[in-house]
This record gives sequence, C-alpha cells and structure tokens, in this order.
Amino acid sequence: MTVSKPEPARLSQDDIQITAFEAAHLDGALRLSAETGWPHRTEDWQLTLSVSKGVVALLDGAVVGTALCSTFGDVATMNMIIVDARMRGRGLGRALMDQVIGLGGARELRLIATADGLPLYEKLGFVAYGEVHQQQGIALNATPELPVHSGTAQDIAALAAADLQASGLSRAGLLANIAAQGDVLLCENGFALLRDFGRGRVLGPVVAQDVASAAALMTEAARRCAGHFLRVDLPADAGMSEKATRLGLVAAGGGIAMKRAARTRTPSDYKTFALVSQALG
Repeated sequence: MTVSKPEPARLSQDDIQITAFEAAHLDGALRLSAETGWPHRTEDWQLTLSVSKGVVALLDGAVVGTALCSTFGDVATMNMIIVDARMRGRGLGRALMDQVIGLGGARELRLIATADGLPLYEKLGFVAYGEVHQQQGIALNATPELPVHSGTAQDIAALAAADLQASGLSRAGLLANIAAQGDVLLCENGFALLRDFGRGRVLGPVVAQDVASAAALMTEAARRCAGHFLRVDLPADAGMSEKATRLGLVAAGGGIAMKRAARTRTPSDYKTFALVSQALG
C-alpha cells in the first residue's frame, strides 16, 4: 500500500485575514522583511508606501504576508511580496498576488522576481524580459569622466519627463520625495538620485542618453559616498556592471524582470541605467 505525502494545509478564511495595508501594519511588515534578509528600514518602507496601495495577511493579528502595488500612470509595479517562511506552501503568495493584481487594474504590470517566485508569476501571466543585477559595497573615490553638478527640487519636472521617456513610468511625485531627502546629480545628458537606504545609500534612478553620462553620474555618486556603503540595482543590458565593480560595488544577487500586459513604448533618447529600486523600477 502506498501512502501519499500529505499536501500542506490550504488557507482558510478562519485562519488568515487579508486586508488593506495600513500604517498600523508597518512594524509587522518591517519585521517580516528583516526576517527575509532584506535591509529595509522603516523609512524605506515609508517611501514605497508613499506611492503604493497594498494588502497584508494577518494570522492572529500578526503580519505573515505583504504585497504592494505602486502605480505610475499606465504602469504599476508589484513589490514587497513577502510570505512568512512558516506560512509558505499554503497558497498565501497566490492569494496576495491576486489582490495586488486587482489593484493594478488594466495597467502594464511589472515586478522583479526571485528564482523561487518565478513559477508563480509565470502562472499569473508575467513574462520575463531581462535581469537586474544588485551590486553593493564600500564605494571607492574616483573622479567623474564628465562634469557632474548638484541639482535641486526645481529640476524635478524636467527630470521626471526624461525618466518617463526612459522607463514608461510617470513618477514625478516619487522623484520629488527622493530629491527632498537625498542628492540630485546632473550632467549634460542625464541625471541620477542618491539617497539613504538600508545599510548606507543607494543610487537610482540613473537616467541618461549615453553610457558615458551614466558612468560619470555613477562615479560622482561613488565619490560622494567614498569609504561608505553604496548600492545600485542595474538592468543587465545597461552595460554598467563592470563600471560599478571598478567603483567597489560587487555582485550581491539580483532578480528577473517580468511584465504582464506589456504595452508598446515609443522609442526614446533616454535609457534607464539604474533603477530607483527593485520594488519601484
């Protein structure tokens, strides 16, 4: 007689409550991301929440799952999708994704997947289109190859227009929030934003018309952070990984870029050489 291995218990409405993400859930979400090994501080969650709606899964009042949908015009990013390790294999990830896909509506949906999450996202209609390389470390001092100077919040409208051309994401509000707490770096053919995040600082986005400009912006960020921790999330096809390595930022993982209901985009002179974050594109 063969005895089948029992399947993990499926979710029951009596056990798990999925509800809208509210401020009261932030501490629980922070605990969950820390247990997953993510470096997010309260401030990093708050930045993402400033442009997002989302849901949490609660078990006996404790947060055991999160998922956010950040909307940027015709595109939305699915992010901060976390399931407590003790709750995996019960369909909770699928339940959370169903909720945030609904929040995204008819928009093009994007996310950065881990290898573990890839099968679920493929079942939900997401298609891989590239990779993202996370690089980080103690930044080395260097001199930019092209002139780079500081910008101000007054530059954000023009920068957001360039960012929209490069990414398809309409996120003037997000860029303004980052500029208010970080540094705006400008060169003739591009810009970048530098802010506090996790263990130190993060550079992103980097938006430019050419590799030389993007390299100069990254070098200036490294110069400003020399001797301190700096992170950058790079599209694999941007050609910036080797430059980041020379600036002290080594490979530290990454993910698979995916889209659902992808839209045709108008060609642009601008390109995204580094993301705001894996969560926010």
